[in-house]
Amino acid sequence: MLSVANVTMRFGTPADGVTAVDDVSFDIRPGEFVSIIGPSGCGKSTLFNIVAGLQPATSGQVSVEGAAVRGPHPAVGTVFQEESCFPWRSVIDNVAFPLELAGMPRGERHDQARHFIELVGLRGFERRLPSELSGGMRQRVCIARTLAAKPRLLLMDEPFAALDEQTRLLLGDKVLQIQQTLRQTTLLITHSITEAVQLSDRVLVMTYRPGRLKRFVTIDLPRPRTAEVVTSPEFGAAVASLWADLREEASRGMAEAGG
Repeated sequence: MLSVANVTMRFGTPADGVTAVDDVSFDIRPGEFVSIIGPSGCGKSTLFNIVAGLQPATSGQVSVEGAAVRGPHPAVGTVFQEESCFPWRSVIDNVAFPLELAGMPRGERHDQARHFIELVGLRGFERRLPSELSGGMRQRVCIARTLAAKPRLLLMDEPFAALDEQTRLLLGDKVLQIQQTLRQTTLLITHSITEAVQLSDRVLVMTYRPGRLKRFVTIDLPRPRTAEVVTSPEFGAAVASLWADLREEASRGMAEAGG
């Protein structure tokens, strides 16, 4: 579904520049949920922008279903950290927006929008404005709007970062239910190790700058990831293993910064 081949991103001049991402390669299979974690400044968001077609790489190639990504790709949907609801549009009109752009008649696009509104757990809120919703609910509207366009690859960059821990966990559960229902291929950028283990089939760990692939970890835990799974010793062991990697890289970053 997604192939990232030898991607490097360098900012500035050859003599006085910074390499943010260095020779990163990985593949994601159809229906797989993969998370990327790494210390601050490791190039996670830069890599996200390259995969999304929002920024060209200095070298290397990104392909979706075998086609090179040279700009925003119709098969790719994106959800960002900052919720981006249109404040003047109701929930149903927010979710139906990509279908409106595609020229779908109003009745048909509202029918489809209702399906995705129900999928994210917002049935009954169709006519509410974003100002009447909590932050977590607004982010669910953004997820539903992205899913309404039926992307074959969903990219999410820290979509729960602005939310409190309880809301993050509950919204993570909802995203996992949606992903399993739709068999949605998903790539998530996150700072939260617990979130990565909760949601992912595999976790990609990046090094401190320049961001390289340090390790790809398979999360061998049963699905659905129930409360019993999340509180199990196996879950804790997976979090601890990833924390050891992340701590090593974060400590290196602090040392290089003189902290």
